[in-house]
Amino acid sequence: MSEELKLISQIENMVFLIRGQRVMLDSDLAKLYGVELKRLNEQVRRNIERFPIDFMFECNLSELEDLRSQFATANPLRPWNYMRRSSPMLFTELGVAMLSSVLNSKQAIAINIEIMRIFVKLRSFHAIDPSGRIDELERGTNALFKTVFERLDDLDEKTTPLIPKDRKKIGLK
Repeated sequence: MSEELKLISQIENMVFLIRGQRVMLDSDLAKLYGVELKRLNEQVRRNIERFPIDFMFECNLSELEDLRSQFATANPLRPWNYMRRSSPMLFTELGVAMLSSVLNSKQAIAINIEIMRIFVKLRSFHAIDPSGRIDELERGTNALFKTVFERLDDLDEKTTPLIPKDRKKIGLK
């Protein structure tokens, strides 16, 4: 597997679903961008006006439990067994895009481009069939066609044939 495919796979595993949004942890982004977590958070706090609630939010304890449940090898949550002083920041797709303007290094820009591609890929998968939308559409269409065909059958039974009964048959005998 090439380095780029490994990176894409690694990034896909860093995207989680919290509050109905796909998000990435600040610690994962810091690792990808090659900066210390402390510096990433420092830059975000210095530029907090660039990060409204739909770009970035801090994780509360129940969301932290939800987040940990998405890890395959998570230990049970104790009152605070994260080795951090503050709760993690979670960045939405828009927040990750904004991070590229705050962290202006070549590595941050290159990684940011890959992350944006992955969010687009995940969004396209979501649009295809996130929760049975296609099945739901198919059921609705089948019900509609069933109704139409029933009404056509009713109309067919009610109308009299236009062909006279004493008409001579045409064709081979």
